[in-house]
Formats: sequence, structure tokens, C-alpha cells
Amino acid sequence: MRVAENVSALELGEYQQAVRQVLRHPLITAAYPDKTTLPLVRKWAPQLREDLAEVLGYTLVSNGDTIRLRRVQDALDPTRPAHTRAKKPFDRRRYAYLVLTMSALGRSGNQIALSELADAVAAEAGRIDGLGMDTERKADRDAFVDAVAWLETRGALRVADGSAVDWVNDPERAEALYDIDRDVLGAVYAPSRVLQYLGSVTELLGDAASAGPAQGINAERRRAGRQARRLALENPVVYYEDVDESLRGLLKSPALAEDLERLTGLPLERRAEGVALINTGGRLTDVTFPGTGTVAQAALLLCARIAGYLRRNRGRVEHLPAATAAERRTDAAARIDGGLPARADVAALLADVAPPVGFRPAGSEAAYPFLSESWLRTELVKLVDEFGSGMSERQVADPVGLLHDALDLLAGVGFVARVDGGALVLPLLARYRGVTAQLKEPIH
Repeated sequence: MRVAENVSALELGEYQQAVRQVLRHPLITAAYPDKTTLPLVRKWAPQLREDLAEVLGYTLVSNGDTIRLRRVQDALDPTRPAHTRAKKPFDRRRYAYLVLTMSALGRSGNQIALSELADAVAAEAGRIDGLGMDTERKADRDAFVDAVAWLETRGALRVADGSAVDWVNDPERAEALYDIDRDVLGAVYAPSRVLQYLGSVTELLGDAASAGPAQGINAERRRAGRQARRLALENPVVYYEDVDESLRGLLKSPALAEDLERLTGLPLERRAEGVALINTGGRLTDVTFPGTGTVAQAALLLCARIAGYLRRNRGRVEHLPAATAAERRTDAAARIDGGLPARADVAALLADVAPPVGFRPAGSEAAYPFLSESWLRTELVKLVDEFGSGMSERQVADPVGLLHDALDLLAGVGFVARVDGGALVLPLLARYRGVTAQLKEPIH
């Protein structure tokens, strides 16, 4: 089967735009991400449904004014958090309030007052050890309204009267009334498994369709091909050292590059170390690199310093092995499963967590340059001294915090791997070895 088989050359660009929108926004409504996306995706829905299923194993579900993409997760990915009104990642409290808010809305009528919703969430939160919610505390009201605003942005809630911001600042005098869109609310929560029966978060991973009896060699090839395409599509970079021989061969295949390029309109770059889908213009992600802002600027400049240091000290920098995909998954699963209700012996389950199919097991021979946190902090301070006048004063005043944020960004895009005491430098970082910076002179 050829990707976009029924799409003419003249319309291919528009179709690829629809693909990118669905992949970037798995939930599309009349209001989210904007008013133009739903009509565009609706137009191409039959072809999208066919291509996404065949190429990636994904399911596209449309219901009224709601379109939902059900992905297959091959790994535990911490790089796509929900964000607050201030564009900061959700913390655990906000995630908990979001889940409790959806639960309360599911038991409500067609409208609900914000104070009524807050009381319902507070009652449920009070039954959870270590959570709680006190509407007398502004910090709790802020966290709760961040969860409400996240649902409002996607169209699950619509303000009929009043203001949530006014309620946060003065709940005794202010109020907000919301209309509830049940179709959108139902589409937000679309787990691939029945959560009540899960013993570990790892049971959410993998293609449910491939979990049954073996269906023959052709079915296995299709499954492996979809996994390889998902890897290249969903990750900033896939290093060959992180996958086994079978997936490595598929990632190197010209057919895989052709399929992804025709599906997304983005080029797949293949190097000796791995493959990366080049996301020109940030058309497929909400995290662009290079980007704007102090953290992104500091991270980019740090890349140049790191690359220059490694070039000057070739052969003299300590190399250490990076954690394999299997090790990363086991570690992440242990941390997540540690918060599950104690209805099963989670520790016993974790003892036998299977490595993700196709990924290298522990004991990989790959080793990468190690840079200590003290060296990284020293270089960042030098960068702040040189370029700090063009950065945020608040972030420049906290170089430790700025370094932490910059390394998190670089780890998220596959340039470094965070380890105890520092970071390992991964091959993709060399792309920015020639970066230079120039401060703009103020206009008088």
C-alpha cells in the first residue's frame, strides 16, 4: 500500500498539513487547536484513518465535532506534559485535580458553577492521602483552575458567565458558570486499556492488536515496521545503539524514509549514529530547538561550548555507557508504579518487567563523553557573564536552576542524557558545534 494513495500531487501539501495537525494535537475540537483545524482534518479523515492505521498502527476516531487520535505508546515519554495558563508543566497536584475534575464533570448536568465544581473536587481530594484541596488557599485554587483552564482550552468547558481568574482572586465575591460539552469530555479520557485491571504502567505500552497469538510472519513484519516508523516519528532522534538489529535494519530502510516523508512532508535525516525526522519550522511539535527564551538560548550556547571542548580534548574525555531503553523504562515504571494503589504486589510485578520489544537490553556497549555538573555549571556562568544582558534577569540570577532547565531541554530533544553528577553528550549535539551569538545593540 502506498501512503496517501488517493491524494493528488496538488493536494498532497494540504493532506500532509492535516497529518501534522492530528499528530501534534491528538484531540481536535471545534475550538482546539483553532477553528480551522477541524474542517481540514474532517476533509481528509478517510485517508487519514487508513494511512495512520497502516503506517503507524494508530486509530482515528471521529464523533460529531470531536476527532481523537489513539496512539500506540512504545515507551514512557516524560517530554509531553500538560501546561498551565502560565505555560509551565503540570505538577502532580494539577494532574490529580485534572482527573478529579473530569470525574466530577461526568456526574454533573449540562452546566456547573466553578465553586460547585471546586467543592466536588475538594471532597474527593480530601479522601486521598497526601493530596487534599482547600479552597481557602490561593495556591490550591490556582492549581485547580489550571486544570479547569486546560479543559476549557480544548472545548470540554465553555464559560457561560463570570470569570475563573476573578474567582481565584476573590472566591467569596466572584463566580464562573460553565457549559459542559460531553462529547469533548469523553474524548479527552480515552485509555487504550481498562485501567482498573492494570498492575503496572507498562501494561499501557505496545500495540494491543499484537498481544494475541502469533499471526504469521507477514503480520510480524507489519508490526515491526509500524514500530520502527513510530520510533522515528515520535522521537527527536533514534540512535541505532538503542535498538536491536531487526529494528536497526528497518530504520535504515529507504522505504521507511519514503513512507514518513510522504506522510508528514518532513525529511528524514539518516546518519551513521541514527535517524531523525527534521521538524522544519516546528510543524510537528510544541517544543522547537533552537527556540526563543532564556532557557533555549542558554541551551544552544551551551551546545557550542560542549562541542568545542570535546573537539579540543578529543581522546581525553571520560566516556560512560548510557542507560538503554529497557533500563530507562524499568526505572520510569518503578517510579510511576510506586504511586499505584496497593491492591497488588507492584514490587513483585516490577521484578519481571519485560524490556520493550525491539530495544537493546542492558549491557549495551555504547559509551558517550561524560561532562560533570561542575564543568557544565562553570561554562553556563561564563555564558551568563557574556550574554546575560540579553536573557531574563530572574533566570540569570539562578544559574543552577537555569542549568537544570537547559539540560532538561537538551535531554528532551536527544542531545544529552542526564546522569548522576552530570550529563552524557549524545551525537546529535554536534549539529550545533558551530553556533555563534551576537548581542543586539540597544536602539537609542
